[in-house]
Amino acid sequence: MEKMQAQEMMSGLRIPEMDELGHFFRSLPTSTLVGIGALTAVLAYWLATRPRPIKPPCDLLHQSEEVPNEGGGRRSMMGDPSKLLTHYHDDARTMYEDVPWKKHILLYLSLTPTLFAQNRPEWIISELACYTYSMVVVPLYDTLGPDAIRFIINTAEISTVICDKVEKAQVLLDNVQRQETPCLRRIILMDAFDTDLVECGKGCGVHVQAMQEVEPPAPEDLSIVCFTSGTTGNPKGVMLTHGNVVADFSGFLKVTDKVIFPNQDDCLISFLPLAHMFERLIESVVYCHGGRIGFYQGDIRLLPDDMKALRPTIFPVVPRLLNRMYDKIFNQANTPLKRWLLNFAAKRKGAELSRGVIRSDSIWDKIFFSKIQASLGGRLRMIITGAAPTSPTVLGFLRAALGCQVYEAYGQTECTAGCTYTTPGDWTPGHVGAPLPCNLIKLVDVPEKNYFAAKGEGEVCVKGPNVFKGYLKDPERTAETLDSEGWLHTGDIGKWLHNGTLKIIDRKKHIFKLAQGEYISPEKIENIYIRSEPVAQLYVHGDSLQSCLVGIVVPDPEVMPEWARKKGLIGTYKDLCKNTVGAILEDLVRLGKAAGLHSFEQVKNIYIHNEMFSIENGLLTPTLKAKRPELKEFFKVKIDRLYSSISM
Repeated sequence: MEKMQAQEMMSGLRIPEMDELGHFFRSLPTSTLVGIGALTAVLAYWLATRPRPIKPPCDLLHQSEEVPNEGGGRRSMMGDPSKLLTHYHDDARTMYEDVPWKKHILLYLSLTPTLFAQNRPEWIISELACYTYSMVVVPLYDTLGPDAIRFIINTAEISTVICDKVEKAQVLLDNVQRQETPCLRRIILMDAFDTDLVECGKGCGVHVQAMQEVEPPAPEDLSIVCFTSGTTGNPKGVMLTHGNVVADFSGFLKVTDKVIFPNQDDCLISFLPLAHMFERLIESVVYCHGGRIGFYQGDIRLLPDDMKALRPTIFPVVPRLLNRMYDKIFNQANTPLKRWLLNFAAKRKGAELSRGVIRSDSIWDKIFFSKIQASLGGRLRMIITGAAPTSPTVLGFLRAALGCQVYEAYGQTECTAGCTYTTPGDWTPGHVGAPLPCNLIKLVDVPEKNYFAAKGEGEVCVKGPNVFKGYLKDPERTAETLDSEGWLHTGDIGKWLHNGTLKIIDRKKHIFKLAQGEYISPEKIENIYIRSEPVAQLYVHGDSLQSCLVGIVVPDPEVMPEWARKKGLIGTYKDLCKNTVGAILEDLVRLGKAAGLHSFEQVKNIYIHNEMFSIENGLLTPTLKAKRPELKEFFKVKIDRLYSSISM
């Protein structure tokens, strides 16, 4: 009854605004109402399907902060602020545990080891370990008697026995000493033993060791000795523990876990050298989470075919490959209009990127970028680049054109692989990201080059569980690189940006003085000049006996002909290498001025070489870095001639 009364009261109420609105709609033509309905539906569809921006895992204006009592060291804003990240998964603290299909004790045994022990957990653990490695188990037991035991060892040609008690081990050694079981070479003991037993074993050629020695590694155990391909002197053996490697890839996971966490659907294409930590670290992350690894055919020229066949989702690359990709795209856009359209489309995609939106289904993708994306397999969702600086122009364009997340990392073997990483959502170029959650970073004064930490500039130093333990059998060079407080001195010069990200601006090594006393950093200059359109490689040279710089330039065979044609020059690649010296030198100087190089930092003469620097001809390291002493010696005659022509 009350409900009916309320309804009657409400029906008597008059709301003028609602009446007027209803009258307005009733007065509209049907076609107008249909149009409004269609517009509303379109708007609703757009709201439901519009691309969502990536949500950054931290404030992009505040990506790192200074840590008290660490001499200016800064930490990531991700992770526990009270401690550095050592692992991501509790059950994966070593590289052995990282592999999901290998969970048994690790043994270095013969194909037919013997178990000689009473029932205890170690018996089953040892048995399962043997099965893991396709070994055949031959059990022994006390009631067999000494003759039967000797017979079984000899018949089965047993070289390794796992036993529980010292007394049994001594019996086995006595048999060897009497030459009754000559095939036995190793005894692994479950119980504790003293050095006398070890010495007894040595006396008859049997290695006696504790079971703990062949169990899975601990985080503090050595994992790998990775020899760096140094540009000067002998390679240095970087000693990395299991904890080092796990900490570093855990830092990567922590930074990206909210936006692009690896999963079973992921597929990585492996073509960068596995002898170096960058590639191995990324692969470890993938197979730790059940993803797949596809290997290229072994010929880098066939990589495009491999990409189309494998259709990877994760693509670790080096900047040199990105540069070639960028140059090839614009070389194929062979008219000013096509290039303008490409840049226009990239700017429109770049506007979305600035809002955190990453996608490959926009109108710009359909018209301009779909073929580029298809050439890389069409499924990429993450590109990771490192090992050298990447041009902001190249990085910005490819982030837009490829429609996937492109991250830039910075580091070196001595900190396992990376120590900084681009924060998801921050797609601004010109920096290498913030510190990983597994390490601190500080800058140290380099007064001879006028870099001071008080100004936010200096040598990049790294500290944390991903920092190596030293160089193998080389304490002198270890002390030069790793200080008493555990800080790794990288030799790179960095600068803190206002948002807490790091920019690499110079190199402490490979600096020299010109005759007039000016300090020169050739790699800084090379990183500017390499953006010259026809240039594939170059080497800037100078020394204290000369007052200026000269350069060796290798043009890109694919780009050079079209670039030269626009300059009114034609001919074969070798002909153009002889005829374009002036034009290329002019372009280098133009780029140098635009980047703010001083006059004494500009090359005054160049020689154009028609063969690429490579690992095979000894001018590049396996990580594709220039071997400066070798380049200096290889081009000694050409360099002398360049200086002679300047003085003339």
